[in-house]
Amino acid sequence: MSAPTTINIGLCGFGTVGQGVWKHLFANRTELEARLGVKLNLARAAVRDLKKARTVKIPASKITSDPLAIATDPAIHIVCELMGGTTLARKVTLAALRAGKIVVSANKALICEHGAEIFATAQKHGGHFFFEASVAGGIPIIKAVREGLVANRFPRIYGILNGTCNYILTQMEENDAPYATVLAEAKRLGYAEADESLDVDGWDTAHKASVLAWLAHGVWVKTDQMIVEGISRITPADFKNASVLGFGIKLLAVITRDFAKNELSVRVHPTLLPAGNVVANVSGVFNAISVKGDVVGTTFYSGRGAGQDATASAVISDLADAAALLRFGKGAHLNSEVTTDACRGCRLAPPESIRSRYYLRLTVKDQPGVLARVASIMAKHHVSIASVIQNPAERAGAASLVLTTHESNEREMGATLKQLTALASTLDEPVLLRIGDFND
Repeated sequence: MSAPTTINIGLCGFGTVGQGVWKHLFANRTELEARLGVKLNLARAAVRDLKKARTVKIPASKITSDPLAIATDPAIHIVCELMGGTTLARKVTLAALRAGKIVVSANKALICEHGAEIFATAQKHGGHFFFEASVAGGIPIIKAVREGLVANRFPRIYGILNGTCNYILTQMEENDAPYATVLAEAKRLGYAEADESLDVDGWDTAHKASVLAWLAHGVWVKTDQMIVEGISRITPADFKNASVLGFGIKLLAVITRDFAKNELSVRVHPTLLPAGNVVANVSGVFNAISVKGDVVGTTFYSGRGAGQDATASAVISDLADAAALLRFGKGAHLNSEVTTDACRGCRLAPPESIRSRYYLRLTVKDQPGVLARVASIMAKHHVSIASVIQNPAERAGAASLVLTTHESNEREMGATLKQLTALASTLDEPVLLRIGDFND
């Protein structure tokens, strides 16, 4: 069968990202077509509400309310799945792949939950799946790990993968403002959703971490197999304490592989980073990712991680690769899975293998002997105290104890935290943050 000279593209989902893709493809189509040597035709778009007014105007003849009709239309070469969610999006993606089409997706939740099925379906039916926009928006991290750094194994990948959380933490630090106040402002500005939980509780970052872990190590790690913690319990006092200790605070995804033990760890949590760390200095809605390869050393990527233009940029990049694949057969390697040899025998690291230093904030009764009891519990679990900061608490008769530890592990810290929470002199649930000693 001869290669097509005109590539027909169907968009399933025409919200913020879908409209951005349509807008920028039309604006830059002439130059893109000249580079690719092929015509790009935006053939159809599926929308949820046919009557809804949209900023980007498209002919009524090109609009449908049935995304499955686009997925199965034999005239459509590339299907862009931009709907979000994991139910209808899964049906559309699998239908298009079963028809041997190329699917371009920005849906990290879909990939996290159904990635194995998606790639198996693509392989079985000769389809292809491109997903650059699913992680870190406009930052080309997927291509970097999969292509540019293909000679490497990856002992560690970590970074900021959620712009909403990074904006909130930046504003809290810079303006000494409480979480609730900054969250309300983030919603007003459109940086946070009406239901912010997916972002601030760490789940959006966890979905993206799952995709990166598969790319780097060939292992699908579900969110219930990770440590996933959010930012809602961080206070301005934590930023002040961190600053005294020489740190900032960021919500990070951390993916580590111990190749000697063949153990993989994927976790999402607020982390204290040294003030000189390059990721620690990325502020606002920006994302940043540090990738350590065993051949190249450490490389760093930063840019806008969300929003219409950044995500559309990544989707259009995938569309260009998909068009080149259809026209010239280039880029077929993009669909290949990580070889099984790369992950043979790899297991998820048990809690005792996940090691870190820790920051612990306790609100306790302001009375003699409390620190001694805390220290005794920590010693019982072989957790060594490195430093102590004592501050007055907001309530009468209470004190804030901030302790940092020498290196310990998740099992010992979990047991310590449980016993400290049950202590009669502990007034609030303790706040535990990890310290990122990444030495990049």
